[in-house]
Amino acid sequence: MSETVTLQLPETLAQKAKQIAAFTHRRIEDVLLEWIDRASHELPVESLPDEQVLTLCDLQMETQQQEVVSDLLARQREEQLNDTENSQLDELMQVYRRGLVRKAKALKVAVERGLIPAIN
Repeated sequence: MSETVTLQLPETLAQKAKQIAAFTHRRIEDVLLEWIDRASHELPVESLPDEQVLTLCDLQMETQQQEVVSDLLARQREEQLNDTENSQLDELMQVYRRGLVRKAKALKVAVERGLIPAIN
């Protein structure tokens, strides 16, 4: 079951969604749905309990994903990727970046809460 919702987006957000949709060959609606879905599953780090914050501090990309990224990056340097592999690399790099940002936020929160010492 789904529900139709009409939203008025700020121009900058709409432009960003359009650019990503064009770049990834998707509909803008699909890009926005992905963003909303991701946001609903990733609670702000600041609202997580200490144990989950500490778990995020140790976050790493899964070994299999790391291997695929390494292989795709090597093949990209040699200009041997097809469109499907380019899309796969883009998606994996997005996963990596999101994880890295989430880990950095967790480290900041952990230091603020006194869970880990500050890195000098």
